[in-house]
Amino acid sequence: MLIGYARVSSRDQNLEYQLEALKQAGCDKIFQDVISGKSENPEGLAKATEHLREGDTFVVWKLDRLGRRVGRLIAFIGMLSERGVNFSSLTESIDTRTAMGRFFFHVMASFAEMERELNNERTKAGLEAARKLGRVGGRPRILTESKLAAAKKLLASNVTPRDVAENLGVSIATL
Repeated sequence: MLIGYARVSSRDQNLEYQLEALKQAGCDKIFQDVISGKSENPEGLAKATEHLREGDTFVVWKLDRLGRRVGRLIAFIGMLSERGVNFSSLTESIDTRTAMGRFFFHVMASFAEMERELNNERTKAGLEAARKLGRVGGRPRILTESKLAAAKKLLASNVTPRDVAENLGVSIATL
């Protein structure tokens, strides 16, 4: 039996192209998730895994639909293998029923992790470059230095935090 799995990271993304590809591949049953690839336990993936039996083939549209960490991918495919379940990725033409398919899986998993790490490096470099230009990420501060100093004085003179926050026009959490 072919069991399919489709995943997108957010609600504004569309599962249809993945679902159609899995149907075209002949999947008898398809499970799906709308959840980040960083998530540890996607519900649809767990249900698909429970449904798999020895001799079945687990099919995804693309390898990164299972996640981007090589260790996690290899552990997942290893678990499938231990249960006698094959793995197939349509986009990368991976089929672990063959030696070449198993080899290619490891190569593609390494590329997926490398892509993620390169993206992290580029993000860090961009943030560092912005810092050097005097820009700081995150939300702008609500309390100016003078308001913060005034708040500290008021709190030190036993004015309640609620009154100080109300006086400055901010929430107690912000204070």
